[in-house]
Amino acid sequence: MSDDPRYIEAQRRVRARREFQQHLAVYLVINTMLFLLNFFTMPGRWWFYWPLFGWGIGVTAHAVALYFTLRQGGEVEEKAIRREMEKHAHA
Repeated sequence: MSDDPRYIEAQRRVRARREFQQHLAVYLVINTMLFLLNFFTMPGRWWFYWPLFGWGIGVTAHAVALYFTLRQGGEVEEKAIRREMEKHAHA
């Protein structure tokens, strides 16, 4: 293990991606099972799409947080750190 901030940040990003992939996999497996359950038990009365839709909102929010918000925040923070380091290097 390293105390290097870049290593720690990279480790955090890898962990966040893995957690999202696990979340997505569970979502797909469970909702496929719910569809099959609905199809074989009550094919005329479709209800499986309610948990699919509700949970899908959560998966989408997780993806947005991971791939847009956190990524941009990390880049902005990294630029601010570099600027701050440059200021103190010239002082």
